[in-house]
Amino acid sequence: MSSRSDRSLYRSRSGWIFGVCQGLADYAQISVFWVRALIILGALFSSFIPVLIIYIMAAIFMRPAPVLPTSDAGEWEIYNSYSDDRGRAIASLRRRFDNIDRRTRRIETIVTDREYDWERRLRTGA
Repeated sequence: MSSRSDRSLYRSRSGWIFGVCQGLADYAQISVFWVRALIILGALFSSFIPVLIIYIMAAIFMRPAPVLPTSDAGEWEIYNSYSDDRGRAIASLRRRFDNIDRRTRRIETIVTDREYDWERRLRTGA
């Protein structure tokens, strides 16, 4: 049984040109040979320009496959939320780093406080 991330439509990172055919083959669970053959036959019978335009549009609008495979639905959801809206992803990362920075500053303030130093010395007897 395939997980949800395996059945999502992504451009493959291991494809020949943009990974569109490989991504379609992975999604449909068929051999990439047949997808490429259909694309070539479509180009031969309809002229190359419409098929080329459709292929380029697919390459633009299909998201690239995750670099690391997702192991559960939570990871899949995080990947999709970041790949859907990069502005929102950057804002989320900025909030996380600001939170980490704020917590680090608070810890530094406590550790470098003069009261902290004296209390540590009294506890250790130094």
